[in-house]
Amino acid sequence: MAKTTDTADDRPEERRGGAGSVQSVDRAVSVLEILAKLGEAGVTEISEELGVHKSTAFRILGVLENRGLVEQERDRGKYYLGAGVLRLAGAAAIRLDISQEGQPVCRALAEDTGETANIAVLDGDAAVNIMQARGSAAVTAYNWLGRRTPLHATASGKVLLAHLPAPRRETLVTRKLPRFTERTLTTAAGLRAQLAAALEDGFACTSEELEIGLNAVAAPVRAHDGAVIGAIGVSGPAYRMEHQLLPELAERAAKAAADLSRLMGFPG
Repeated sequence: MAKTTDTADDRPEERRGGAGSVQSVDRAVSVLEILAKLGEAGVTEISEELGVHKSTAFRILGVLENRGLVEQERDRGKYYLGAGVLRLAGAAAIRLDISQEGQPVCRALAEDTGETANIAVLDGDAAVNIMQARGSAAVTAYNWLGRRTPLHATASGKVLLAHLPAPRRETLVTRKLPRFTERTLTTAAGLRAQLAAALEDGFACTSEELEIGLNAVAAPVRAHDGAVIGAIGVSGPAYRMEHQLLPELAERAAKAAADLSRLMGFPG
């Protein structure tokens, strides 16, 4: 691994500016790579690998330790990768699994409904679409793949938001909710009511809440332990996915969600 040399960039981040901050991130990642390669290492060994002073290495290790990404054997002073790395790896593995297992289910839902089918997962305070398939009636070339969408204005987002732990859900519900159309829910009370309905019904719907002329339905995808790890749904033009048809389409999405959940190990 190429070593870096200490310069004035070893000053605190607030004094270094953008370039120094990037270098700090690079060094932190390098520490994780060193520990992955060696299994365990002390401050001296890590500082030599990085080509920095021990104080700099110790400061980086302290930040990583506070985040749970590294841990220290107190009796020997050696550092090793922490449980936080496993948590991040597990989240990445779930995304890979749901992408792989979800492809045929997403295509089947698109064929069944004739509309665009999507699989979305939670990404911080938004939903991100990781899978998309177009049905025979989906004439639009719009690509939702990789797009981050607001939780309160999309069917998939409402599903993911409804199944969050109560404290996290309430934090997101009570913040300012941007308006995208005249039909967007922008009050905490209104959003809470729709989330409660999503939990009871097993699906969520939106009618022109993100874009005029666009309706959508979605249902939760569960992991082996029952935790909601994604949402699968259908979106299409409001003139074709009329409001009265949404419950029927939602039932199809719920069936697809159940099929994908079984592939993910959920026994229900």
